[in-house]
Amino acid sequence: MRVVVTGIGCQTALGDLDETWRRLLLGQSGIKNHQPFPSFPVSPLAMMRHQPMTLSDLVIPIVKAACVDAKLTPPLTDCVVVVGSSRGNQARLEQVLSESVPIDWLDLLPNYAAITTTRYIGTTAEVHSPMAACATGLMAIAQGFQLLQENLCDRVIVGAIEAPITPLTLAGFERMGALAKTGCYPFDKRREGFVLGEGGAVLVLERSAQAEARGAKIYGEILGTSATADAFHFSAPEPLGNMASITIQRCLIQSQRRASDVDYVHAHGTATQLNDAREAQLIQTIFPTAAASSSKGAIGHTLGASGAIGVALSLKALQTQTLPPTVGLREPEYPQIDWVRSARHQKIETAVCLSFGFGGQNVAIALGQA
Repeated sequence: MRVVVTGIGCQTALGDLDETWRRLLLGQSGIKNHQPFPSFPVSPLAMMRHQPMTLSDLVIPIVKAACVDAKLTPPLTDCVVVVGSSRGNQARLEQVLSESVPIDWLDLLPNYAAITTTRYIGTTAEVHSPMAACATGLMAIAQGFQLLQENLCDRVIVGAIEAPITPLTLAGFERMGALAKTGCYPFDKRREGFVLGEGGAVLVLERSAQAEARGAKIYGEILGTSATADAFHFSAPEPLGNMASITIQRCLIQSQRRASDVDYVHAHGTATQLNDAREAQLIQTIFPTAAASSSKGAIGHTLGASGAIGVALSLKALQTQTLPPTVGLREPEYPQIDWVRSARHQKIETAVCLSFGFGGQNVAIALGQA
């Protein structure tokens, strides 16, 4: 059974999906120096406004955009929801704890994004809220894909949304030494860590027969997915990348594709020392002929939402036959890989998106042309 994408809602520090895509191809970045909290120094962040967003600000606009794009009008009573967030509505929780402001306690639940999506579309079908650290977005898409493959539903809204710029998040990643001081430079010799970014992406998945019957626009096809865990360390990736490699191989098998069939890899590319080194080794070994890029130099690291945004951008690449660049990559530390450093028109039939999360979570998704 073929599963296709018929609608996308996306917001990043560069704008909505079309604006993000346009500005990304121009090599622009939404990362700027900000000081959102007086007790923290000025630092590079990918923010949508001058003040940090909350999850409450983002969920309904992104979900509504996906429904409009798919030409679907709520209520969608039989539509399954698989929408996650690695941080939940943490910004509001911190505000409540520090300022004692009144709030509905339901807004503080970790499945806030899924609950809000459910209430907006009016579904009475299944609701899932995956939480897989920085692999949450791809995990949500993979779960929705499997539900359709197993004939358990006809339509799924999937994705992830994050509003991660909070005092606790900044303090935690700073203590870990994971945050960049000047900017985000994926796979570059001068990389120094990631830059937090706000945003998310939600996709409408449908069976191809149903989508074609209603004349829906089709961005592309989900060919296959796979997920594993390293069982190695709380935050560091397993150095040899054994389980990550198995994840990719299983994804290719399910997709009925060979590694040589893959034209483009949207890398996780956080710009941290360990992740980029391990991921570059994987790409160089498994996809020696594929082009590769990371979008985090332009939109920051949106944590759990990064994989969903990566899929949205990869679908735009398939749709326009254009490869998006790795903004911030000037001196590649791994020059053997075909890094996309400026927008490039090229034949693209198959793309693979990768995500790696704390706890050693590995997810891969293969995408095909419509």
